[in-house]
Amino acid sequence: MTKKERIWAAVHGEQPDTLPYSFWTHLPGIDLNPEELAEKTYEFYRTYDVDFIKTMNNGMYAIEDFGCKIDYSAVAQGGVAKVVKTPIACREDWYKLKPCSVTEGSLARELKGLRLLMDKVKNENVPVIFTIFSPLTTANKLSGNTLRQYLINGDEEAVHHALKVITKTTCDMVRAVMDLGADGIFFAAQSSTYDFMSTEEYKEFGVPYDLEVIRSAEKGWMNTVHAHGTNIMFELLKDYPVQVFNWHAWETLPAVDEASVITGKCLMGGLKRTDITECDRNAILHQIYECYRLLRGRNQILTPGCVIRYPLDNGTLAYIKEAKDFVERKMRAV
Repeated sequence: MTKKERIWAAVHGEQPDTLPYSFWTHLPGIDLNPEELAEKTYEFYRTYDVDFIKTMNNGMYAIEDFGCKIDYSAVAQGGVAKVVKTPIACREDWYKLKPCSVTEGSLARELKGLRLLMDKVKNENVPVIFTIFSPLTTANKLSGNTLRQYLINGDEEAVHHALKVITKTTCDMVRAVMDLGADGIFFAAQSSTYDFMSTEEYKEFGVPYDLEVIRSAEKGWMNTVHAHGTNIMFELLKDYPVQVFNWHAWETLPAVDEASVITGKCLMGGLKRTDITECDRNAILHQIYECYRLLRGRNQILTPGCVIRYPLDNGTLAYIKEAKDFVERKMRAV
């Protein structure tokens, strides 16, 4: 099978020739340059022979054009980017947000990187999915993680106004991504956790905007929802109209077999990213074994639950495929 045929089989519940896998990380110092980003992403794909490419976008690209300034200095040491200047200082500022153009600024930069990457893989038969952030995730980031306080203060109308603007921009971005030939979107929902808000709040401020964005990717066949973090709102996200469900398996419920039965979707996950960063090969091997034991390589794509943080060890990254192939050979012989 080609990589695209392998992923297609997994997504559609068929038995692929081998368990497909992939992983991704950040590329600090590179991900603000579309030419370098495309080149390094392609090099990453070729080096580790992954079965699909998830674009390794700058994690703050969605908020730059709204007026944020970002400090990326901690990323290379295993930390996260930080918002150091935000356009949101009071309730009235939410109303000042205007839709951003996908032909300018950070959105245009990310699309250029995708276009260059798609050109590099045009003869490779490998699926590519592009990272898109949920509107609520973007709103929280651009406010410097203060959105929850505005809801507590009773500024719901102002937040809804901002979410509509962000959703319009995000849908425009998704349509541009699909026009460039991506096979789907990686819809990162980083605020869909009970640690952030209640079910009823997410039904109001999350779900309708999420669904509008996901529907704008209707041409995709590998659309993936990424339920970020722990204590996720599985009851809501499980029914999203996507083909693939990704979450931090082994770090938070649901269990792998539980998620398979309840969602009826192809699962993407199974590896704890911290174990990869910490080079814990025994843990990696055990997780692969458990995934294959539970699902027998069907309706499953082996990946981490999220981006692998620095420091990266090339030997450990290469070991993931070695371990996957070893476990699969042994299990098939049983």
